[in-house]
Amino acid sequence: MRTRPMLDWPDPAPDRRPAPDPGGPAELARLLAARGVVVLSGAGLSTESGIPDYRGATGTWRRHQPMTYQEFTGSAAARQRYWARSHAGWRGIARARPNEGHHAVERLRRGGHVSAVITQNVDGLHRAAGTVDAVELHGGLDRVVCLDCRRTSTREELDQRLHALNGALRDSGARVNPDGDVELPRDLVAGFRVAPCRACGGTLKPDVVFFGENVPKERVQQCFALVDAGSALLVLGSSLTVMSGLRFVRHAAKTGKPVAIVNQGATRGDEHAAVRIARPLGSTLTGLAQDLGA
Repeated sequence: MRTRPMLDWPDPAPDRRPAPDPGGPAELARLLAARGVVVLSGAGLSTESGIPDYRGATGTWRRHQPMTYQEFTGSAAARQRYWARSHAGWRGIARARPNEGHHAVERLRRGGHVSAVITQNVDGLHRAAGTVDAVELHGGLDRVVCLDCRRTSTREELDQRLHALNGALRDSGARVNPDGDVELPRDLVAGFRVAPCRACGGTLKPDVVFFGENVPKERVQQCFALVDAGSALLVLGSSLTVMSGLRFVRHAAKTGKPVAIVNQGATRGDEHAAVRIARPLGSTLTGLAQDLGA
């Protein structure tokens, strides 16, 4: 029997009411001062780097729904559309740089206040900020995997191949979406040439977990182990709408570990939060790092 994918389809219009703010920054500083806090970050942490989120105040969900795993694997036309739009938008992701929030998390990690970082983001910005051991729950857009032979390669290599086949595509002026693509005119999509795997000629896919696809079991188990070993769980910039992140919040709460959430807008995990802060992430995290001497 097929198990339900962990990246389930959420409500496209979650509650936007302001969230409560019990405890505030002072209480969060006390949690971090105790050291060993595990961070779970979401798309809201990368908005200050110019990458939009899906469900925040400027989210893209209402006008753009990401491709599902079933669409991608079941249709050559869907793969053509994905790679055309992703090729046009890739440079926008590749040019993004870590913001003060990413750097503050790394400072807190180096200072021992944060023991591990789990990110739902696929933009690689935690790694770029120095957190090289961040667990990328949903993979990374800078890597490509063949669905047939499982060979992995770099996105830079594929981008060069796609450029040789198609040139530099002009986009429609739309912002890059959180999954790295942009809207394109239909004629450009229809004429786009998709590159096969160099090793076996098979189907290439970005090394990310699509909606409707399961996060690898070993990665999930690694994240549960990190949460179990931590003193508390700190959620940064995630609405926790999909189960892939929410399950760690529920697990921490069930095992008696404090949960803190910093997110501008209500989240699906608010009922479990001992600390709930609705403030900008960059300045909030930088201030915490400074106060703790990190």
